[in-house]
Amino acid sequence: MTTPASIDIPDDELVERFVRSSGPGGQNVNKVATAVELRFDIANSPTLSDEVRARLLAKRDRRVTSEGVLVISAQRFRTQDRNREDARERLQAFVDAGLHVPKKRVATKPTRASKERRLDAKRGRSTIKKGRTARDWD
Repeated sequence: MTTPASIDIPDDELVERFVRSSGPGGQNVNKVATAVELRFDIANSPTLSDEVRARLLAKRDRRVTSEGVLVISAQRFRTQDRNREDARERLQAFVDAGLHVPKKRVATKPTRASKERRLDAKRGRSTIKKGRTARDWD
């Protein structure tokens, strides 16, 4: 479950719950709990460094609760094992995304030529719109 530059999350930090899947599947879907709900407490995880934790909690992701718990629901497959594996892969991808430090944006000034092009385009649009007004024809 680990790539060369990734964090390995121990199983004791994960909480798995098996529930019935929604959608088509015949009788099997009503009898067998194949869907997996995987929970990982980002805010209180001893495995994550403070920088990675801050980046993961700062993400605007609907899967992260207000308490800082990541909830991944996997029900794509018909078997519990495959859904469990899918949920863990998605968790690993989420955590690996927190390892990436975003590049700082360097503020730049617009060039004189780009300002002139913008203003010329505005003048051109203004001329086009002025040409649309109703004229008083005799």
